[in-house]
Amino acid sequence: MENDSNWAFDTLAVRAGQVRTLEHEHAEPIFPTSSYVFDSAAQAAARFRGDEPGNIYSRFTNPTVRTFEQRLAALEGAERCVATSSGMAAILSTCMGLLQSGDHIVSSNAIFGSTVVLFNKYLSPFGIDVSYVPLADLDAWQRAIRPETRLLFLETPSNPLTEVADITALAELAHANDCLLVVDNCLCTPALQQPLKLGADIVIHSATKYLDGQGRCVGGAVVGNKELVGEGVFGFLRTAGPTMSPFNAWVFLKGLETLHLRMKAHSDNALQLARYLEAHAAVSRVYYPGLESHPQHELACRQQSGHSGVLSFDVKGGQAAAWKLIDSTRLVSITANLGDTKTTITHPATTTHGRLTEEERAEAGIGDGLVRIAVGLEDIEDIQADLDRGLG
Repeated sequence: MENDSNWAFDTLAVRAGQVRTLEHEHAEPIFPTSSYVFDSAAQAAARFRGDEPGNIYSRFTNPTVRTFEQRLAALEGAERCVATSSGMAAILSTCMGLLQSGDHIVSSNAIFGSTVVLFNKYLSPFGIDVSYVPLADLDAWQRAIRPETRLLFLETPSNPLTEVADITALAELAHANDCLLVVDNCLCTPALQQPLKLGADIVIHSATKYLDGQGRCVGGAVVGNKELVGEGVFGFLRTAGPTMSPFNAWVFLKGLETLHLRMKAHSDNALQLARYLEAHAAVSRVYYPGLESHPQHELACRQQSGHSGVLSFDVKGGQAAAWKLIDSTRLVSITANLGDTKTTITHPATTTHGRLTEEERAEAGIGDGLVRIAVGLEDIEDIQADLDRGLG
């Protein structure tokens, strides 16, 4: 089925990328096969040379995975998508496919803890240096760029403090210095934000989160143009094999069908909860871009159509009070994952950012009293009542 260039987002989310087989199935099929049969030796040779398109081996060509890639690319307004085994594999594939020894990354200091470990512990021995700057400080980004800087990396909104970066301004800065801008769009998804249209070169996704939406599978994706993603990133995946499974790709396809509806519902619930927490006597500060008190609220409203379901807040009383709140919940799930229909709660300083040093956490603004909630799709009054038990 060919995509209509005039199709709206919700239509693309349901229809894009599907190619029906001779069985004329309505739902997308799963192709659980490792290899494919060629019509002749000549055809096999042509496919391995790259002269003829078609399936070769499921490490890098699989029809179900390809449907997911084409659908997500359509939603982001991109030429190409490469699906990976996890969100971290997407970041690794981007770095390994596009960087070389001697290159330099400028990264926001407000990124996922595992990404910091990847940069500092595993890329550094290969001669790739990383500098960290405050996400919203454009001057700091400018000062950190060197002649060998190749890539600017950020999450916006950030996890867990929901800081927002000016994507357009950073894209202009990156391109003026011959750098690539890579944006992790995990919290917003293309339903709420499309970084490529704001000037970014590459978008990273943890499909595990909102793209799935029900906490069922692990996967990731890299989205961009044919050269950077279709050649550079895909070349690494083809050889190294951090590959998405066909079953997981099929699950993510089902998630994309309801993505826009879910992201709007998550955003509505999160805004109500953020306002409730902001007025609570036990809470000293709430971090959520949908609140007028958020320092980048106006920017978020300009480049996002919604504010996602993730928020965080400082509980008065530090870690003891934060853990008391978490342990008092009966409805909300204590887990570090996010993007689920079920509301989840975690203590970032000892979970998602627990592998960072105390100094690194302080620099990133991760305090001992910080609690992160990924607001699900339950009734908001039930969520509030569950939290009030521990806050009270």
